[in-house]
Amino acid sequence: MRALNDPVLVAQEYADETRLAARIAVQQRGTGPDPRRIAFEAIAEVDPRVLLEVGPGDGELAEQVQAELGAHVVAVDQSERMVQLTSERGVDAVLGDVQDLPFRDGVFDCVLAAWMLYHVPDLNRALCEIRRVLRPGGRLVASTNSERTMPELWDQFGEAGRLESSFSAENAEGALLRHFTVVERRDVHGTVTFPDRPAARDYVASLVTKAHLADRLPEFAGSLRVSRHAVVFVCEP
Repeated sequence: MRALNDPVLVAQEYADETRLAARIAVQQRGTGPDPRRIAFEAIAEVDPRVLLEVGPGDGELAEQVQAELGAHVVAVDQSERMVQLTSERGVDAVLGDVQDLPFRDGVFDCVLAAWMLYHVPDLNRALCEIRRVLRPGGRLVASTNSERTMPELWDQFGEAGRLESSFSAENAEGALLRHFTVVERRDVHGTVTFPDRPAARDYVASLVTKAHLADRLPEFAGSLRVSRHAVVFVCEP
């Protein structure tokens, strides 16, 4: 099984924005609460002056935090392309690794890790670094998915469609509690509808760890409605 935290696959995944954009487009067609909005609200609760986002993707959420909350946002990513896209949004973005953050101790009011900690080879080291750069009383907002999200899609592949993650709705809480005293989970449920098989096939192809399964998606007529489950963890020392 291809691992979500394989550095080679992660580099391929984020060498450009094509795959990421495809996944975002699918999620934007969903019903129910927007997990990204839930993460934003968790940040807004502490009214941060300085926020760090690790793994910002195309920088959309970092830009929103900076524009709507008036915080100074710093973003760090290993992908040159993601750093470029985030910088183009007016966010201070730098190349770097969450496992070895290039910042002093205690300089951020809040750290955001949105759907990225499952990509980190050494999760414990990354959480140590995040805790280190947070000021006393700071907050980590970390979002991820359930390993059983979209079962109506992934079950069609049998065992090959099983999702495994080092940081999921099922196992992240224990990892976080080793570094934070307070870990609150905010579960977010909804649905996504693929209008037809080609749309579902393209979504599978957008996931570098599952792309090899895309052409094995069984034929089906009409649309496919799937349930999605994300979690936003709100963590404090």
